[in-house]
Order: sequence, then structure tokens, then C-alpha cells
Amino acid sequence: MRICSIHQVIRTVVPHNFLGSPEQPLYEIKANLFKALAHPARIRILEILSASSEPTPVSAILAETEIEPTLLSQHLAVLKRHHVVSGKRTGNAVFYELAHPKISELLVIARTFLADTLGAQRDQLAAMRSLPPIGKKPAGKKK
Repeated sequence: MRICSIHQVIRTVVPHNFLGSPEQPLYEIKANLFKALAHPARIRILEILSASSEPTPVSAILAETEIEPTLLSQHLAVLKRHHVVSGKRTGNAVFYELAHPKISELLVIARTFLADTLGAQRDQLAAMRSLPPIGKKPAGKKK
């Protein structure tokens, strides 16, 4: 009889776990978290859940996102597998919520970062447009 460590069992049962193994570097675990977030539909789902103070039924998420039900189910499964959301069945309905309040903060930080970055780009574009033209003037337009 072969005796396995708990880590070997976990790796066998859950080969791609968000939490990783004790040997896995933290930066890899973070990368897996960001991979779970790396889809516009999943970001939208998280924004919807973040805006609600109580668990949100899948039907409401469907109505707000207009994502096909099978695709929504797949996106929710990815988020759930990575411990970003949690779900609970009540009767025939399934309700989802953020698994941790810091997920909302992560969304706010991302939005703030993008607003700052896009604002800086807008300022750079305006400054660039105010520069004099570069290159030769077209023929026939001498002053």
C-alpha cells in the first residue's frame, strides 16, 4: 500500500487549483487569479455582483449581461473555481455573490488605474495635436 502526502492527493484531485500548492510561488498564484479575471464577461459579472448588497440570482445576471446562459454558466464556474465568487442554490434559483469584499476593491482600483491612464493618454494626445506639423509641405502650397 502506497501512502501519499496530502499535497499529492490534492494535486491529483484538483490539478489546477487557484490556491496552488505550498511550493508554488505567490506570483504564480496571483497570475492564476488574474487569468480568472481576464475576460470582459467575467469583469462585467463581478461588477454586477459588486453593485449588489445581497446575493444576485443568475436570472438577474443574465438580464443585465445578455450573455448566453451556457456561456454565463461557464464564466461563473471559472470565477467559482478560483474562489472569486460563491454560489448557493435556493429552490430552483442559484444566487451568486463575491467570495470576498476585497474583490470589489480590486475592481475599483482597476477602474481608477484605467481612468488615470486614459486621462494621461488623452492629455498626451492633445499635446501632440498642438505640435506643428512634421515633414515637407505638399507641392503647390508655397507661401
